[in-house]
Parts: sequence; structure tokens; C-alpha cells
Amino acid sequence: MENVIGVAAEYNPFHLGHLYHLERSREMLGGGTLVCVMSGSFVQRGECAVFRKHARAEAAVRAGADLVLELPLPWALSSAEGFARGCVGLLGALGVVTHMSFGAECADLRQLSAVATALCDPEVDAMIGEELQAGDSYAAARQRALQRALGGELAELVREPNNILAIEYLKALDTQRLSITPIVVERLGTGHDRMSAPESDAPRAARELRALLAAGQDISAFLPEAAAEVYRRETEQGRGPVTMQALEMALLARLRGLAEADFAALPDASEGVEKRLYRAAATEPSFDAVLAAAAVKRYPLSRLRRMLLGAALGLRAGQADGIPPYARVLAANAAGTALLRRISERAQIPVLTKSAAAKELDARGQEIFSLGAKAEDLYVLGFGAVAERAGSSDWRSSPYIEKGDAAR
Repeated sequence: MENVIGVAAEYNPFHLGHLYHLERSREMLGGGTLVCVMSGSFVQRGECAVFRKHARAEAAVRAGADLVLELPLPWALSSAEGFARGCVGLLGALGVVTHMSFGAECADLRQLSAVATALCDPEVDAMIGEELQAGDSYAAARQRALQRALGGELAELVREPNNILAIEYLKALDTQRLSITPIVVERLGTGHDRMSAPESDAPRAARELRALLAAGQDISAFLPEAAAEVYRRETEQGRGPVTMQALEMALLARLRGLAEADFAALPDASEGVEKRLYRAAATEPSFDAVLAAAAVKRYPLSRLRRMLLGAALGLRAGQADGIPPYARVLAANAAGTALLRRISERAQIPVLTKSAAAKELDARGQEIFSLGAKAEDLYVLGFGAVAERAGSSDWRSSPYIEKGDAAR
């Protein structure tokens, strides 16, 4: 049976480390077709992507992926657990994926699996609840509970962001009872949230590349040439890089128009933090000032950013329950197009190759698609070119299809 390798990604932007991950995944399995589930124009950190989703998907396919599908907004702006559940669930629902490959700081699948198993144990969950009574964040409570259950070495794994996601993917594969085999690729280069030494030849992390873009610097040396070409075109046509600063006024305008009930209905709203966000959004002069005014010890900044951005984009608790109700194609090459024909015979959810097909989805599917389309209407307001800011763009966008040999 042909290997079909699933990957969860944001590609914000697609860089040399991502290319290594795709190439190494194929190498480990002796070949295969790569299908990526990618966040749209807003990402899990609670920020906008630097380039629109169709451009990032095109860059990924031109650089080495075969098929890129969109992870709908509620899952893309969810916690690590929700993000993983959405990606894994979408891959499983395609009916063709044989493996899932993810990058992590730890390349020992047995160690990662041991932590994933522990976090599914009700006794460990009870320990986390006990540790939360100390008033710390969930991450700190989880760390201490795992140390009690597994010892310090394994507990240390959840200090690294990609290890955390890897563990959540393993949990999702287990809880969804999917016959998808996990493989792990050790991350190369700069750590996820760290900056490189100036003289380093290692691949740059996406966060560092976003900072360079925001400073107006050329990052082409750290990208596959095919991806760099896409991003140059987007920049020349005034469609990026998009920053939170460029969207700030639009976001604040939306936030100030919301009622307190809208904040209370957010995912993760609890312990009164939603009231703090509501009061701060009504008075503070900037997005970051709202976050600073609402900050509490138990809530990491990334969680607050997701909540605040989710409020502006109309997210509600429960929208990311379960798995995505459809798979939307953003980009494909010949191998990906061939895979789509197999998926159409086996998929458990509708597969959208045209935006208009969203109108044929069930009520939940239409709600989720429309939510993403409205988010795209806000996202395009961050474009430098005024002519590119037209509304309803998500309803007019078509997948990027690369012609050529289906063999890899």
C-alpha cells in the first residue's frame, strides 16, 4: 500500500526547516504522498499569518508538499489539544492517510508516547487538578503532575513547544482510535521561540523569520527558492507581509462593538478572565494594551491572545468540538490531485475543491466555513495595496494546482 503521510502545519512562513521535515518524512518511509493540514490566515498563537493562506499553501506545494488542506478557524485558534484534535481528525477522516509525521525537540517516540499515555490517565488528570489549586498556570501544574507520575526526565519533555504538540498528536491518534502510524522527525536549527546566533548556518525558526519580515529584511536565504518566489510576488502585489499592527484598528473596532455576553461565550472563558478582556477592550488604546490590562498569572499570554482574537473573529465555545466538518483544498500538485481522487472515494467528510460547494454543506459546515470567510474579510484589511482589500475574497478563491509529474 502506498504511504500517505499526514502533516499538521502553519507554514508561517514555509522555510528550510519545514522542507527538511517533508524530505526526511519521505526518506524515513521510503517515499510517499504528503498531505498537509494547514492553519488559515490566523494561527494558533493568536496572531495573523504573515501571508494569506492560499499563498502559503502554494509555497508549500511548490517546495515539496503534494496536497494542502485548510484547518478551519475554530481549530486553528484553539489550544494545543484542540489544534491537534482538529488536524488529526481531519487527516483520519480522509480515509487514506497511513502515517502522521511531526517534528519535535525529542526524537524518541517511546518517550513522547509515555507522556501522552500518562496525560490520558484519569489519575494523572486528578494530579493536575490538585496542582492547579496552587494558582499556577495549567502548563506548570501539568509539569509538576508529570514529575510525580513519571519522574523528572519525561516531565521535562513538556517544556518544549513542539514536544507538547507531538504529545497532543499522539493523544488524538489514540483517543480517536485511528490506524495511522506516527513518526517523529527531530527538529533542526533554532528552537521554536528562540533567535539564532548571527553567525549560525542553522535553519531559522518561523518566529525569527517573521521578526525579520516585520523589520523589512529579506529572508530569502532561509527559504526554499520556490517558496521565496511566492512570497516575493505577494509582497510586490501588496498582499503582505501582514502584521497585527496593520490590523489593529480593525480588530479594536470589532472588539469595542461586542457585548459582555460575547466575551462570556468565548472558548476557554472562565474564572472571570472574559470580564477582564471585555473591560480592557472597551478602554485600552491598543491590542497589546488590552492583553496587558487583562493579564492574570494562571493564563499564558498566548491563551489570552487567542481569546481576544477569537472575540474579534466571532468564535464561540463549542465550535471546535469534535473534528472539522469538511476538508477544503488550498493547493495540490499532480500527486496531490491523484490522491484527491482516492480521497473522494473514501472520505468521511465532504472535500471542497470550490468555495461555492460550501453552500451545500450541512448547517454546522456552513457556519464554520462562513466564520472563516468573515475572518478573511478582516485579514485582507492588512494588505498594503488598497485594491487587494476587497471583501468576500474567500468565496472567490480557487486552489493553486501545480501541473506536472505525479511521481516523487
